[in-house]
Amino acid sequence: MNARTSAHNSAGTSAGSTAGSSVRAGARTIQGQKNLQDIRQSSKDGIGGSTLRPDGTLKVRGEFAYSSDMWHEDMLWGMALRSPHPRANILSVDISEALAVPGVYAVLTHEDIPGAKYYGLEIADQPALAIDKIRYHGESIALVAADHPETARRAVKKIKVEYEVLTPIVTEEQCLDPETHGYVHEPHEYKSHAHGNICHEQRLVSGLGVTDEVRALADVVVSGTYEVGMQDQAFLGPESGLAVPAEDGGIDLYIATQWLHVDRQQMAPVLGLPEEKVRLTLAGVGGAFGGREDLSMQIHACLLAQRTGKPVKIVYSRDESFFGHVHRHPAKMYYEHGATRDGKLVYADARIVLDGGAYASASPAVVGNAASLGHGPYVIPNVRMHAVALYSNNPSCGAMRGFGAVQAAFGYETQMDRLAAELGMDPVELRRLNAMKQGDRMPTGQEIDAPAPVAELLRRVKDMPLPPPLDTDDLDVRLLPGALSNTSHGEGIVRGVGYSVGIKNVGFSEGFDDYSTARVRLEVIGGEPVALVHTAMAEVGQGGVTVHAQIARTELGVEQVTIHPANTEVGSAGSTSASRQTYMTGGAVKLAAEAVKRELIEKGRRRYGWTQQDLTLAGGKVVSESAGALVSMVDLLGEDAIDLTREHHHRPTVPFDKETGQGFGHVQYTFCANRAVVDVDVELGLVKVVELTAVQDVGKALNPLSVVGQIQGGCTQALGLAVMEEIIVRDGKVRNASFTDYLIPTILDTPPIPVEILELPDPHAPYGLRGVGEAPTVSATPSIVAAIRNATGLALRRIPVRPEHLTTERPGEL
Repeated sequence: MNARTSAHNSAGTSAGSTAGSSVRAGARTIQGQKNLQDIRQSSKDGIGGSTLRPDGTLKVRGEFAYSSDMWHEDMLWGMALRSPHPRANILSVDISEALAVPGVYAVLTHEDIPGAKYYGLEIADQPALAIDKIRYHGESIALVAADHPETARRAVKKIKVEYEVLTPIVTEEQCLDPETHGYVHEPHEYKSHAHGNICHEQRLVSGLGVTDEVRALADVVVSGTYEVGMQDQAFLGPESGLAVPAEDGGIDLYIATQWLHVDRQQMAPVLGLPEEKVRLTLAGVGGAFGGREDLSMQIHACLLAQRTGKPVKIVYSRDESFFGHVHRHPAKMYYEHGATRDGKLVYADARIVLDGGAYASASPAVVGNAASLGHGPYVIPNVRMHAVALYSNNPSCGAMRGFGAVQAAFGYETQMDRLAAELGMDPVELRRLNAMKQGDRMPTGQEIDAPAPVAELLRRVKDMPLPPPLDTDDLDVRLLPGALSNTSHGEGIVRGVGYSVGIKNVGFSEGFDDYSTARVRLEVIGGEPVALVHTAMAEVGQGGVTVHAQIARTELGVEQVTIHPANTEVGSAGSTSASRQTYMTGGAVKLAAEAVKRELIEKGRRRYGWTQQDLTLAGGKVVSESAGALVSMVDLLGEDAIDLTREHHHRPTVPFDKETGQGFGHVQYTFCANRAVVDVDVELGLVKVVELTAVQDVGKALNPLSVVGQIQGGCTQALGLAVMEEIIVRDGKVRNASFTDYLIPTILDTPPIPVEILELPDPHAPYGLRGVGEAPTVSATPSIVAAIRNATGLALRRIPVRPEHLTTERPGEL
């Protein structure tokens, strides 16, 4: 078999450094490409240096092996039949004609599943194959294994399904009126809410809540309704994997995923196997952003491999990928804020309704984030919030970068701009006046016990130089909105500037025992001390394989570090999501490496009788600050190896109270501020983002170059949500399942993204670091829309902003 997995099969589609961008870290200011080269050279091998990614050159050259590249000489191809209806009863399934197609080895329905019928990330409510009901457009009904993908495709078309087509439940009003429109899930079914169309809800009340007496304390009140469309993760590598039956009756699955162990946990009961017989190895991942946190084709490939006794490969087409993974929850949000005449916030009242689609996925966690973070990084004495996720017959929604916090940020940041306009205040100064800081409390009652430089981020982002204005005397039309299509020559172009700031939690929350495992081995190979780092971390583009090597070099003082392929032979590393992997798995690598270092030094004490207390490892030697180098690691280790495994747990959190939302629910918070500059063609409704500046506190930049890339990538995804990205769903059916009709930012859409980094250590985190990747996705979208409002005077209360919004709306109150 050639599964072609390797230690560096770690993929991603995060944006790298943008031409003309800059990064400022602490007292260091790095401008342009020359200075980026400088930071690559400084401390290049350890923590704080910008070591290059081992997979970067391979990806640029097209030589990197992704999961879709895997091959087995005897493999079959798997494919699923998917429902053309969003809601229906299945009356019959006839597979006889499909089985008769030459080259077909198996056709499976739910009746062929050897174990449990249902699985789920948080609630086991999703059937591995539809049983008697269809709940969303594209739901899997049957599977085919054949000797060629085209044979499988023909066989799928020969499966005959008789449906009773029903009217889909797709709107908030329909979901909340089940007596009229019916249930997506029956009340209490699969641990669902007592109201069958409610997946999860969370209330929050702080201070005095929001009463008539509290409202009377406010001199100015603004309210609004805001909407966020359904965004797709749009990773470039579609879902794919290879399942190989093993001699012991188990399955080896090579898969692009975000969490190997939770995949196995969901798969094993359906396959009717103990977990130890379901072995997963990470294959090359072509981006993720939350879309691979749920299962897609994992169970299907394994079911077919079990039935046929042959390896089975499944690779989704692009349109199938749109049906095969969860998306960002669309949201409708109702906000009201009250403030004093001098701009101090008095209260905030909000209701956030998230469309979770057919199955729960990560909706409970998304609701928890929306409720607890839904009023932003501001001190608000009195708060009321109700966040709810609904079951519907729309596509399932779950994890996507910044989940829950992204939707809420558009609501509360729009409110801040409207409040500033009502008060006649500068929008940045209004935010700074109410900005939270260390020692303040969240609306959940949790104290912010680490740096929270919200006001400073805003000050810095406002002080950064603005791009030059358009030169109308020497106009380069290529710089205008839509000008590469020769649509404009400068007529009707107006410029706007907008600001925003956001807050995001890091790590798993609400009482989840979030931990990660790492094994570190130190031995002599080829006359050199070499460290082996083995974790189950899914490298999806965040650069964890680079950082893990940097940590091992820093703690063990060695140059040579090997990263073992991620698999389930080692303990769980948790999910590559929630900006947690550097914090959690990096923390586990640090603990394991420190333990190896202690054991090696203790070995030296026993052998040589050292009494110094200041011993450490550096440059391949045991060294003492007072006595210098004592012995080489090669001589001290000899033929021995030190091999230790450690777990890293963050400090415990607790579930939020269901009615009040109070509790120490999040382990860490991260903040980012943005300024957007846009040019808008008000006649054609076209937008060009001229510049998108970001200032973020990262605690400690373990790899500054990777940190900048994550921030720029997050900003670029936020740009997509602001002005172009939306899955169009009509009556439960997806209308644009392709990259022709679902638009994502290209290099031509991506502006310079200057980045300024603050490093204010979090005392509770390894190296003082903070999660990085999600905060800019939370904060950047509102700044872009604010800039468009500034240019046009339009209210723009829905994202993405489309051309028709800019040409049909009329200027009015913000």
